[in-house]
Amino acid sequence: MKKHNRRSFLHFLGRAGLIAAGSTAFTPVLNACNTKPVQNSPISKTGKFPIKGILPQSKDEIVLAEGLSWQMLIKWQDPISAKDTFGFNNDYLAYLPFDQKNPNEGYLWVNHEYPDPLFISGFPRKTDPKIKTKEQVDKEMYEVGGSILHIRKNSKGVWELVKNSDKNRRLNGFTMIPFEWPHSIRGKKEGMGTLGNCAGGVTPWGTILTCEENYQDCYGESDYSGGADNPKHLDSDLGWEQYYKENYPEHYGWVVEVNPKTGEAKKLISLGRCAHECAKVWTAKDGRLVVYTGDDKNDEHIYKFISSKPGSLVEGKLYVANMEKGSWISLNIDEQPILKQKFKNQTEVLIRVREAAKLLGATPLNRPEDIEFDPITGNVLVTLTNNIPKGDFLGSILKIEEGSSDKTGLSFKSDTFLAGGPEMGFACPDNMAFDPKGNLWFTSDMSGSMMNKNEHYKSFGNNGLFVFNAKEDLVVQVASAPMDAEFTGPYFSPDGKSLFLSIQHPGETSKSLSPEALSSHWPDGGNAMPRSAVIVISGPVLDRLMAM
Repeated sequence: MKKHNRRSFLHFLGRAGLIAAGSTAFTPVLNACNTKPVQNSPISKTGKFPIKGILPQSKDEIVLAEGLSWQMLIKWQDPISAKDTFGFNNDYLAYLPFDQKNPNEGYLWVNHEYPDPLFISGFPRKTDPKIKTKEQVDKEMYEVGGSILHIRKNSKGVWELVKNSDKNRRLNGFTMIPFEWPHSIRGKKEGMGTLGNCAGGVTPWGTILTCEENYQDCYGESDYSGGADNPKHLDSDLGWEQYYKENYPEHYGWVVEVNPKTGEAKKLISLGRCAHECAKVWTAKDGRLVVYTGDDKNDEHIYKFISSKPGSLVEGKLYVANMEKGSWISLNIDEQPILKQKFKNQTEVLIRVREAAKLLGATPLNRPEDIEFDPITGNVLVTLTNNIPKGDFLGSILKIEEGSSDKTGLSFKSDTFLAGGPEMGFACPDNMAFDPKGNLWFTSDMSGSMMNKNEHYKSFGNNGLFVFNAKEDLVVQVASAPMDAEFTGPYFSPDGKSLFLSIQHPGETSKSLSPEALSSHWPDGGNAMPRSAVIVISGPVLDRLMAM
């Protein structure tokens, strides 16, 4: 396969051209296939970009670029109130100041994606989940969902949890959440709990969109091949359904809107049901909303919801992308005869949106995950993490250039924005965030079972945090994560001088709880059990970057 050096990327990076010279030529880019190790750290060619990248690392600690430091904000099992503790495997973060005039105090939303039974209840690896006790299942159910935290920067410039605040609260696997839809979902108007909470988004009115990704791990899935009236249940990996038989799979896999001020939540049926990774909201000039979301599974799709009236996340149409034709295809049953042949009504279409998308010719993609809007070009960026069965080990970032500036149109152009590979210094891009200066930051997601072992990943070390500066065509590794962990949910404070960052699943390949069998002891060290956590990165280098 053809190799591409860094300079070749200037020929297709429309964003770099807008910044530097106004050029917007596009050329498709393939993943680099060689596995030569990265020899040196990217350094600014003009001397203006202040962050000097680090080399790949394989240490059980956080390694940062010079001029940056990190502080612990909160970790798994820390108390957040008299009755609640911080959940497991934190992912997406969103910081919402109470008052725009005082950006240093506000709500921090934290997703808790999935439980690891070994750490939560001591349930051994590779053991039949059907022998779990209800007590063990209940412990796992408590650890998922999300945390709403009251945080502030104190007089010493350190971010802290306000421990006795009545604003601190949890959503978990027991929280009853209504379905925002006029019809019932599998016979019910509400579901028990939110789970699989991966990435998300923020609405224009300051609520959180948290996305239920791998719901099938908790309650299994329904197989409709024998008919919609009597679906066959496919067992889950965690076995929760044995104690909660009426928590049907159809109650999960939705985007959930959460009000951080009250903890109230609702499941948004109009956005469809799949392994949602994120939900990114754009407001058109007429006030209508456009919501993009990716289905994080091999050969799944990118969706776009366009509201039919201003400010609505309920009334509107859902579309799915055909990349070859550059078109958004309506998933409305009244506009698609083939859907009327397969499904009884729009509710069924939305519940089985994957089937509907494939019937309409949606393009299968390599695990579409996070989505962000480029603040300079307005283009939509989508991380395609990988698709190992199809030979894509390294992943890429996709660029979608909508045909309409308000993103309500149904035509677009797409191309590769960045391709993973040794020459670019990263593999398997995952979560993204733009800082206030328009630099793109992103994390990587190589699985713990493959990083530092698989031939495709050896040169990259542990998962990392990266920043792409389009002016200099420069990808810099800013940080390296502890063993087995990945960085998730990067989110900047309003001034860009603090980066909130999750550290998820350190030690996920541990064989047992005995100290010698643990693959990580982060953050406490010694013989301690690993714990996921939220940290804050800051320092003079970040200050200089924001002053540029």
